[in-house]
Amino acid sequence: MLDYLIGTLESKTTGNITIDVNGIGYAVSVSIDTFSKLPCLGEQVKVYIVEAMSGMYGGVIYLYGFLSKEDRNMYILIKEEVPGTGAKKAMEYIDKISKSFVDFKTAIIKKDTTLLHNIFGFTKKTSEKLISALKDKIQDIYVEGEQKWSNVDTIENTIIVEAVESLVALGYKEAVARSVVKKIYVPSENITLENLIKKSLQSLCIAGGKQ
Repeated sequence: MLDYLIGTLESKTTGNITIDVNGIGYAVSVSIDTFSKLPCLGEQVKVYIVEAMSGMYGGVIYLYGFLSKEDRNMYILIKEEVPGTGAKKAMEYIDKISKSFVDFKTAIIKKDTTLLHNIFGFTKKTSEKLISALKDKIQDIYVEGEQKWSNVDTIENTIIVEAVESLVALGYKEAVARSVVKKIYVPSENITLENLIKKSLQSLCIAGGKQ
């Protein structure tokens, strides 16, 4: 059983990396957050490993990598405790909660489905499933960092800011983007960031462009 790999970062694409360890290349799946923190190609990297087997009767073994033991522990907790969650699905969850492991842990403990839905993008059903599965066990998982979202007002402001920034990155002027986002955002609807951006884009297209 592998605990970690230390070697040269041979290649990296979103979601997958290859680490050369003494002439052997190990293909490792990583989260988007881990990918964004990787060093440059050719530099040394250490990743903590989770092995997962696919298929029956000794199928292919896949490696999932994390830059810290804490991130790996969160992944293992989700994979083993949340019903119907395999290795790939657990990684999809990690991609979402890597926005803030601290806030995710707090949301689970406080049973805050609003935070899980609005900030992390989980559906109401998935949010409830996560809370039910993890509320009595996540206390033992250590996470670092400070809370970013502690109340509804902060959540609302964050969603609006992130949606506006996304539209600006696509070429829309900030004033136009902010105006559209604020018109569409309705707190009572519990809209996710992804859907807010999609609806804003639809509105901007109908309105006629990036003026």
